[in-house]
Amino acid sequence: MSRIAYVNGQYRPHGQATVHVEDRGFQFADGVYEVWSVFDGKLADFEGHLTRLHRSLNELRIAIPMSEAALTRVLQETVRRNRIVEGIVYLQVTRGTARRDHPFPAEGTPPSVIVTARSIPLSRGNASAAKGVAVTTYPDIRWGRCDIKTVGLLPNVLAKQAAKEKGAAEAWMVDEAGLVTEGSSTNAWIVDEEGVLRTRDAQANILRGITRAAVMALVADEGLKIEERAFTVDEVKRAKEAFYTSASGFVMPATSIDGTRIGDGKPGPVATKLRELYLERARRDAI
Repeated sequence: MSRIAYVNGQYRPHGQATVHVEDRGFQFADGVYEVWSVFDGKLADFEGHLTRLHRSLNELRIAIPMSEAALTRVLQETVRRNRIVEGIVYLQVTRGTARRDHPFPAEGTPPSVIVTARSIPLSRGNASAAKGVAVTTYPDIRWGRCDIKTVGLLPNVLAKQAAKEKGAAEAWMVDEAGLVTEGSSTNAWIVDEEGVLRTRDAQANILRGITRAAVMALVADEGLKIEERAFTVDEVKRAKEAFYTSASGFVMPATSIDGTRIGDGKPGPVATKLRELYLERARRDAI
């Protein structure tokens, strides 16, 4: 069966799903997005992603396109029509279609809503997590509002491509002070030399990761010591463990950075346990 996409009120075959050439998402990257993981055909961390979506829309003054009930139905129906058991569903909301001009279009211009879904076998990520992945570093050249989940991702694309060219799974971006901010599509974590979990403060200029928040709740439940405090690349290299979190990678152990082994070069017990706990909770609570 061909893939099905939802675009502005219609479900269409993926190859026929289009928006207008003057959609502001295409012209200006004037839009936001969210990604939900799918377990057993259900959406994980649903409320967290929905809350962040509304925050992003409000920060950019884009109208909320439909009710929570209607959006939930669209997301679930897109998953159902694509027969997704394990995978992701992607939502993009733009400011809509209007004559190309930098100021906002006329009040009442309807936002564009696009939803797609695809299968990603959990076994693929499990295989990577079992052996760990490499990360590399890249200068953080993004704009000043990285807390908004916008579709303007060119710096992230460049960082991810740089990682790919070096044989790494992810790029961790580094600011002018030499501190790791976050990954190109993930939040960065270490278990430092003292055994303390560390990840950058979400009040800083980073994305407020939903998987990050879920993992922090698990950390609290497990009674692990954690500090929301930035770290340098040298601290990563001296760390006992490192990992990143995201809606598609869940908890992914990182075993090297810029070619330097982290810890013993194998996935550590903290990351491995947190991945197991996260997958169990996400599957249980998905809707």
